[in-house]
Amino acid sequence: MRILDGKATAAAIRAELKTKIDSLAAKAGRRPGLAVILVGDDGPSQTYVRNKERACIEVGMHSEVQRLPADTPQTELLARIEVLNARADIDGILLQLPLPAGLDSRLCLERIAPDKDVDGFHPMNMGKLMLGLPGLRPCTPAGVIELLRRYGLSTRGKKAVVIGRSNIVGKPLSVLLGLKGEYGDATVTLCHSATPDLAEVCRTADFLFVAAGKPEFLTGDMVKQGAVVVDVGISVTPKGLRGDCDFASVSAVASALTPVPGGVGPMTIAMLLSNSVQAYCSHLG
Repeated sequence: MRILDGKATAAAIRAELKTKIDSLAAKAGRRPGLAVILVGDDGPSQTYVRNKERACIEVGMHSEVQRLPADTPQTELLARIEVLNARADIDGILLQLPLPAGLDSRLCLERIAPDKDVDGFHPMNMGKLMLGLPGLRPCTPAGVIELLRRYGLSTRGKKAVVIGRSNIVGKPLSVLLGLKGEYGDATVTLCHSATPDLAEVCRTADFLFVAAGKPEFLTGDMVKQGAVVVDVGISVTPKGLRGDCDFASVSAVASALTPVPGGVGPMTIAMLLSNSVQAYCSHLG
């Protein structure tokens, strides 16, 4: 059984991005700029933002975090986004979710300029994804596809099952898997809480992607022998951080499996950096 090491893969991507950024910045006279807006004091969000800051520094990007109190009015948050939209030194804007109660995340995400939407959540970028047009892709699904690509695990002509239908992971991942290409061209089934006989559906999958948000939900008896399993979930449990897969039982059946932590998580940040560089290049013309 192969461990799909997202931590090592993300490190390789960051090294590649650093070389590219250094070369581009020498000609352009400026480096890519990423602005993160963090509202409130949610612990996991703060940890995630610190990790993003470190990654930006490592690859040679300009990074700034704008921290706002939890009681920030909607109008002030929207105004802050508009200022960043207008700044020529900022190529990407990331609004850290979840937002405190009382703030409309959908409205705020739609206010971010589509060409600076490095999370890939703007309706225009989602629409481009649905149509198979070039654009900024949601980071976690893009990270999953890139991990498969780096390990040479082609999905072409394979049966893929995605568990979870969130706008952040499940839906865009199912679309990416259905696009034309070596790491697309899959026959995709999107499962959710209303799917009957879920275990039986899972056992049909050559590639199984689990984004249910339920720790150790997927067990080995739900996995086809030799399937590739990608665990997108991460939860804090009394036993520590756990994914959506019961690692011991699934690893006995799968041919390849992502660990938690160290699998998809690092790839998400790597794709955020990649999207930022993509946005930067589009702004350079």
